[in-house]
Amino acid sequence: MPPVLPPDPAREIIDFGLTADDLSPAPVQPAAAPLIDLGLPWPAGQAPQPQPWPDGEEPDPGDPLPRADVLVITWTVAEHEALADVLTPGFGRNTWSRYTRRFDTHYRPLIRNGAPALRAGRLGSYFRTRIEGRLLVVFKSELHLNQDGRRTGDGTATLPVKDMFHQLIEEVQPELVITVGTAGATFPPQGSSNVEGQACPPHELGDVIITRGAKFRLQREFANEAFARASYRCINFTIPTRRLDDARTLLHVHAAKLVEPAFGPPHTKYDWPLGGPIAGFANAPDFKIDGRDFPEFHPILTTDFFEFGTSRNGLEREGSGVEMGDAVLGLVAQEINAAGGTPPKWLVVRNASDPQINGGLPNRETPGIPPELRRGLDMQAHWAVWYYETYGYWTSVNSAIAVWAMVA
Repeated sequence: MPPVLPPDPAREIIDFGLTADDLSPAPVQPAAAPLIDLGLPWPAGQAPQPQPWPDGEEPDPGDPLPRADVLVITWTVAEHEALADVLTPGFGRNTWSRYTRRFDTHYRPLIRNGAPALRAGRLGSYFRTRIEGRLLVVFKSELHLNQDGRRTGDGTATLPVKDMFHQLIEEVQPELVITVGTAGATFPPQGSSNVEGQACPPHELGDVIITRGAKFRLQREFANEAFARASYRCINFTIPTRRLDDARTLLHVHAAKLVEPAFGPPHTKYDWPLGGPIAGFANAPDFKIDGRDFPEFHPILTTDFFEFGTSRNGLEREGSGVEMGDAVLGLVAQEINAAGGTPPKWLVVRNASDPQINGGLPNRETPGIPPELRRGLDMQAHWAVWYYETYGYWTSVNSAIAVWAMVA
């Protein structure tokens, strides 16, 4: 029998790699934080420049975030580590300042028991860095759309992560907000899809999806919210391409980390047509940009459960990738505009931590599987989780590099 999936695959992905230091109420000292030197060959003078606080000036966790030109938000442990290794080199993820502003007075009552934010006791952690003279606040959120909500009705729930977006934007006053992290690919690796009359290239493991569109695809705890199927576009922002060639060079430095092994049947009684060992697959990560590699504003899909693209579910026709949070930013931008304010420009940068999954594999809906075996035989979800746990960090390095390219 294949490994039984964890009770909540989304939570498994969020927490994968979690340590005691991640839950510490105070940042650790840089000398005590394990570091990875990625050896990225940045263009001369263009490497990210971390901006640590001077000795004795570490902000209080309840302080507002500092002003910056760009606000970057990520979500999981692996994404956090990759973002730190790329954009705050020398300062590991747990050296980042803790952020608890209004956590007890406003957020705690909105968050259900067992949520990651309650365990951590904060909204997130952050650091400052510079890219080509522009100041960034890079932020790791402990709030998550599909982990936090308290039920308020049939298909409705609290959404504290929306309040957090409003709060961060009000404090940082950024020109641009970027959400960054992992996603499930929707487009097939063969590149045979045709969406809105546009043929699209393959989307493979480690590719970085960059889009100015986001769409809710909410079917469970938020299914009856007014925004459950809402779509958003950032129409006043042009995706910058000047640094993509430099960034592509950086992507290739660690491409060997994305070689997929030679998969085959689980044992020898299957009549495998190739007979012997099969070769693995060496991915060549690249950027996939809306308006160029797939239709303009083709959105990232935000779901309220662990969903992923397969060769049979047709999600490529609806969106460019699947994750669990980005459309909240589009909703917040809309609300700021409706209230008479000027929302920041925004952008979604998501790396494919798992390729489009084979829809022919058994899952919980496959006929003929006894109910008591359905969870253990959901091989589609098994492989989606396996890909994230095997490649999540290295694919997240790619999306962190893409953030550099978008800002530089």
